[in-house]
Amino acid sequence: MENERRNLEHYLRCHSEHHSLSDNSDNGNPLSRRASQDDAARQPRKFVVPVESTLRALLAREDTDQNMQITIDDNGPKVLSLGTAASDGFNRANVRGTYMLSNLLQELTLAQGYGRKHILLDESRLNENPVKRLARLVKNSFWDGLTRRIDASVIEKVGVDPKDWTDDPRPRIYVPPGAPEQLEYYTRLSKERPEIRLDVQILPEGRITPEYVRDLNDKPGLLAVAMEEHINPKTGIKELQGLPFVVPGGRFNELYGWDSYMVSLGLLINDRVDLAKSMVQNFCFCIQHYGKILNANRSYYLGRSQPPFLTDMALRVYERIKTEPESLDFLRTAILAAIKEYYSVWMVAPRLDPVTGLSRYRPEGVGVPPETESTHFTHILEPYAVKHNMSFADFVRAYNHGAVKEPDLDIYFLHDRAVRESGHDTSYRLENVAANLATIDLNALLYKYEVDIARTIHIFFNDELKVPAAFCAAGMKPNQCETSAAWDRRVKRRRLAIDKYLWNESKGMYFDYDTVKQEQGTYETATTFWAMWAGVSTPRQAASLVIRALPKFEAFGGLVSGTEESRGITSLTRPNRQWDYPYGWAPQQMLAWTGLLRYGYQEEAERLAYRWLYMVTKAFVDFNGVVVEKYDVTRPIDPHKVDAEYGNQGSDFKGVAREGFGWVNASYVYGLNIVNTHMKRALGALTPWDTFHHATEAGMEALRI
Repeated sequence: MENERRNLEHYLRCHSEHHSLSDNSDNGNPLSRRASQDDAARQPRKFVVPVESTLRALLAREDTDQNMQITIDDNGPKVLSLGTAASDGFNRANVRGTYMLSNLLQELTLAQGYGRKHILLDESRLNENPVKRLARLVKNSFWDGLTRRIDASVIEKVGVDPKDWTDDPRPRIYVPPGAPEQLEYYTRLSKERPEIRLDVQILPEGRITPEYVRDLNDKPGLLAVAMEEHINPKTGIKELQGLPFVVPGGRFNELYGWDSYMVSLGLLINDRVDLAKSMVQNFCFCIQHYGKILNANRSYYLGRSQPPFLTDMALRVYERIKTEPESLDFLRTAILAAIKEYYSVWMVAPRLDPVTGLSRYRPEGVGVPPETESTHFTHILEPYAVKHNMSFADFVRAYNHGAVKEPDLDIYFLHDRAVRESGHDTSYRLENVAANLATIDLNALLYKYEVDIARTIHIFFNDELKVPAAFCAAGMKPNQCETSAAWDRRVKRRRLAIDKYLWNESKGMYFDYDTVKQEQGTYETATTFWAMWAGVSTPRQAASLVIRALPKFEAFGGLVSGTEESRGITSLTRPNRQWDYPYGWAPQQMLAWTGLLRYGYQEEAERLAYRWLYMVTKAFVDFNGVVVEKYDVTRPIDPHKVDAEYGNQGSDFKGVAREGFGWVNASYVYGLNIVNTHMKRALGALTPWDTFHHATEAGMEALRI
């Protein structure tokens, strides 16, 4: 229904209509205990609410820590009376509890934003089943809130980089030489709208060197992504329009690599196939013109990629659009792009280890990564500035341009760039060694590439796929043919190498391999389950992972990124890292669930999904609708409060969360597709896993008796 698809906006525009989107007919209404106890009526009431005065009163009474949110941390009376619509506001009824009051705050904040003076508010909106509420917000609001495009409509906003530390931040866009139509478009735009100060630059032909990327740091900017022609409905003129994409959220406002794959899983469940498809097309554009799927589309990321998921992402989209006329062309382009990326990024130096045949995160670069805050590396660089009797800024400049040589710093930043390319920044697993590691995560993903490419060529392209010049890697000839047999051989070689170097039979799990020391690592990481997602594990290995590895990682709210033993002791001088214990991330959960289901471990997948969904839902209920980047999966009460180097994205909002966080949004709707109906009801009642499990077991035992 249109009312559901545009729920929040429509509710505020048509506030006199009745919108009952929660299932309050269930006698076991999970949040009935949070509702007003002053009225015995079973039917949800409607309230006539003056927006500004009620908002002021609500915040004054309930927001005791004055952060524009109502949470269990606040010490207010947790009750507010509202005038009922049936009495035209004369009679009043109480709204009670953190959840209902925080939902009231959210509704009022939205109404205020739309300029409403009064709203007619349905009680069912305030005591809505929290699982249904969060799923509804993800589908009808959060995805739209996170959607961006790059074109004239928003270039003055998206073109400004919050990580631009220069003296004159301004919108700037770099266009690849193979997209002359975009160069003409943005050049014309800069002339027609001089007030936005758009700086349009064209990248050079040929290879982009690390030195060139370094020199762009004085004028950082966006990298152009895909555009399409459309007819302007106002003018009737054909013009270019940016293909939309979904950003992670928080301070991350660009097209990110592996975030986009995780987001696409949620988009497809929510029938936003259009967005998932356009994100694949944006990635194909990046590979064609920049040689890789970028860490993100900013100039300082030109040398850096991220974990590769393109083939699986494209195949999932194709499955949803395969009846459309140009669907096969879409799939062909995506597979050609993946082949180019495979050859030109992951299977050549410096990322390929020639001894093992395995690949590493090992991007090129010189100097200090420019996207970090100026003080991020102070503790590393200051001793060198003192050593050379230079100011901090002068030393950084001299080091970046090679006027000062410091081999130890070169090694440090080699590994730092590799950590960032891995997507796992930061972790003690990778610190000072990342560029040397053939990781289980990367090689499982490349195994999946090889399998997907082989099968796609065989099934869809008659076992022969010609590679046009636009997607030729170095050394390839235009119209060179790729066959499934060649890719099948790569599949077998990588599986053998993974078993030889990364599988540990005695411990029953996969580990990273140090290609320099030529020894297997010991850090226990949740990426061990990526092998199950990719299908590289044998049934016996999968059973070992479930029996021996899974108990090491399973915690109150799902999987921890690594074990506490592997992380080691933390202290003031050795602080927590966000990709270590005790933190859990949506990608680790989703890939593990999928891998478990692939090998038939339905019960384990449901249990892990339930744990994660409960934790996210509980924080959403108790903390004003918060949905954040990562969670401390060992904390039952406030798992979104993360004590790590980058804090947490998604928690800093006023009144109402409008975006959530991309891959957590996706994990929520994806996880709800895994758990059964009984579990969804229990989640709506905020039932912890152990309580639910014991009740279920007791019920089964009673049936047996």
